[in-house]
This record gives sequence, C-alpha cells and structure tokens, in this order.
Amino acid sequence: MSFFRRARTRGFAPSGNGASSFHLGWRLPPGAGHLVAASVTLEVRTPPVVDHLYFWALQVAFPGAGAAHLGLQWNHRHPGFGAVNWAGYAGDGSLLVGTESPLPSTPADPNTRDYPWEPARAYRLRVHRVEEGAWRGEVTDLTTGDATTVRDLMAAASFLGDPLVWSEVFARCDDPSVTVRWSDFEVVSDRGDRFTPAALTVNYQSHADGGCANTTSVLDGRGGVLQITSTERLTRQGAKL
Repeated sequence: MSFFRRARTRGFAPSGNGASSFHLGWRLPPGAGHLVAASVTLEVRTPPVVDHLYFWALQVAFPGAGAAHLGLQWNHRHPGFGAVNWAGYAGDGSLLVGTESPLPSTPADPNTRDYPWEPARAYRLRVHRVEEGAWRGEVTDLTTGDATTVRDLMAAASFLGDPLVWSEVFARCDDPSVTVRWSDFEVVSDRGDRFTPAALTVNYQSHADGGCANTTSVLDGRGGVLQITSTERLTRQGAKL
C-alpha cells in the first residue's frame, strides 16, 4: 500500500528538475563534535535498464558556505553509463569552484567524470578536508582497493555537517525497479573520533513536489539500508531506521 492519499506511480516526475528523490538523513550522536570527513559504502544491487539518469550520492553541508554531493551516476553521456559526480553550490547559489579532475569526461563536464563502476560491487564514497577550505571527493572500489580522487572542491568552511544519502531518479515512476544498498555510515571529527549515526531518518519527495509514491527505504537485516524504486512503499515518511 502507499501512504499517500494521491499516489503517483506512473510516468515522469513533474518536479522542477524532472526527478523524484528520496533521502536518508543521518542522526548523529550527541557530542560528535566538529566533522572533517564523512563516508558511506554504496552498492548498486539491481541496476537501471533505461536510458534515463539515476544519481546516488552522499551529501554534506558546509556551514555558511553551501553544500555538495559525491556519488555514482547511471548516465548515458558517459561510456557504459558509468559516471561519478563531485559538485555543489555555495551559499549564494553559485557553483562551488573545484580543481581539475584527473578523470576524463566524455561530455567535458567539470563536475561529472567518466567512472566505470559495476553493479553488485561495493564502492566507498568519502568526503574529507585536505586543507582549510578544500574538500576532497574520493571513491574506493572495495573489490580492488583502488582509491580514486575525483577532485577537490573549494568551500570556505572549516567543518562539514548534515550528512545524508539519497537516490535521485529521472526515470519514470513505473520504469523497472532499481535497488541500491547503503552501509557503513561514518563521520570523523577534528579530534579523530569516529561515529556512526544513531538512526537514519527516511524522507521522500512529496507528491506536491513531484515525487513518486512507489519508492521505499528499508533495512536489509545485515546492517545496510536498501533504497528501491518502482515497488511498494514499506516505510513511512519520517520513520527512523
């Protein structure tokens, strides 16, 4: 069943950017302190089969200086649909400036680079401070152990905050179901202490904002959380996992 009075389960999302998104906000324990790194493991369990864009990302805020997101994309503009994006917006809405990525980009997009990720393979997404005002986005293939620096973004903040992960789907609500798994959520403080979220808060883009009603986020029983499209909604809006 759906928990929406009006259920959008077919067609494209009529949102401002044409996507339907759903999120997991990290509820960090008290005393986590000033954060200088956040990381999470992403695995695309059931990949897309349509040409429309899918984006799965770790997002962080830079207090007073904007926010940014690091993640994998299923993107038809890149070889084999494989891409990685590390980009964000300053407090005034302008794009954050970044260093030139060592990765190629077939469409010559400074924010989105070619990255040949594979389904059913785990990737570690990590954002961390490399120097004052410089924040690195890094992806590690946990099968090979190869760590790839996407680039550094410049944000005039000493610390990061408000980590969350999300799926942003530009496909039809009724396109074939896609499943991703998130696990091993972690932040690091400026003291070197490591914390995991006490809980994850479920959020779905509302019907009024163009969201699909047939997405869900569920625990998988092995310490991870699945985000699934084109399926029955099993977890309510605002639930804590």
